[in-house]
Amino acid sequence: MTHDPNRSAERDPTQPVEVQHYGPRPHRAAWQATPAWSSRASTPAASVRVRRGLGALPIIAIAVVAGIVSGALSAVAVSNLMPGPVGQAGDQAAETPDANPVSDLRIDESSAVISAVDKVTPAVVTILTNAGGVLGGTSGTGSGFIYDARGFILTNKHVVEGSAELTVILNDGRRFAGTVYGIDTLTDLAIVTIEADGLPTAPLGVSAGLEPGQLAIAIGNPLGYENTVTTGVVSGLGRQITASDARQTSAETLNNLIQTDAAINPGNSGGPLVNSAGQVIGINTAVSTDAQGLGFAIPIDVAKPIMQQALNGDELVRPWIGVYYIPVTPAIAEEQDLGVDYGALIGTTGGDQPVFPGSPAEAAGLQAGDVIVAINGEQITVDTDLSLLIVVHEPGETITLRVLRDNSAREVQVTLGELPSGG
Repeated sequence: MTHDPNRSAERDPTQPVEVQHYGPRPHRAAWQATPAWSSRASTPAASVRVRRGLGALPIIAIAVVAGIVSGALSAVAVSNLMPGPVGQAGDQAAETPDANPVSDLRIDESSAVISAVDKVTPAVVTILTNAGGVLGGTSGTGSGFIYDARGFILTNKHVVEGSAELTVILNDGRRFAGTVYGIDTLTDLAIVTIEADGLPTAPLGVSAGLEPGQLAIAIGNPLGYENTVTTGVVSGLGRQITASDARQTSAETLNNLIQTDAAINPGNSGGPLVNSAGQVIGINTAVSTDAQGLGFAIPIDVAKPIMQQALNGDELVRPWIGVYYIPVTPAIAEEQDLGVDYGALIGTTGGDQPVFPGSPAEAAGLQAGDVIVAINGEQITVDTDLSLLIVVHEPGETITLRVLRDNSAREVQVTLGELPSGG
């Protein structure tokens, strides 16, 4: 199994995590009750408390679920920090340079952050929620960002779910009534709309190809402090967490998250995670309360399909294949006597059925023990997980899986279904 230097030596990195998040009213997440399009199997583990920000709301416990874990906190390499060579004896003393190279570097880094923030901040909004009711219900605060000038806003599902009223406050102070356009059936995302036009938008980047050590900038409105900026790096990729509400009445699994040490606090949820070019690469969603510098964001590439669906006026839907799988590592390959040390092994460590009855996978003849090694010719690896390769497609599309069964390769055609929203 690949060694991850960013993991604590005291905890087995393959163990799962238990999480809590808060929202206006606890209830079971609809999509979690029904298996995801492709779900990673997990095993029990010690819990880590995590907070997901909706104002100063309940603390959440979060733990890292067994699954593919790639990348680690990398040191930022800094070059040219040393002064030039010292002159030989007898040489005249070198003149003092106009600027210290270290200071120059810091100025350059600060300039990059300032420039990036200037590009995105005008599009960052505050979302105030009210659950309604006779006594006024539960209120909370979250963040979001405008991605289309006609008033389309991306935020977290747990920020708006269960709210009777939404108020969206723009960066310039204007207030609008917000409407939930749709809730994502796959992960912790939602789209909100307001009646406005000509609004500033946040530039969108690409989360594919991110590397540990890259600059990461979190922007949001934690605890009501608007336009708060924190910086850090991309600490890891492909993280998986399991989140439940404060009362342990619902749970959901979030896959393929970006891990960052940029500070994320209550109220940051739904805000953008930005790269040094001022492009959104993720949506801030969770932070550990038992460890410093342990925050998580949903990759922007995962959000793009539903963002476009909303712009098209379509219902928010996700593709579904209907299997539980275990990311193949060299250790698993050796243990299971597989013919490859990469791919997705259809199976589960629990008592769930690896292939869901009536699913596209069952219709295509996939079985427990099959190893999916490629989709449409693209190999499944640590950086290109099965779920990431499927999520870019639409329900109804037919994809080609390369499958190993008993060390014999075969091509399997699968017509993607629509991820159920309840069950």
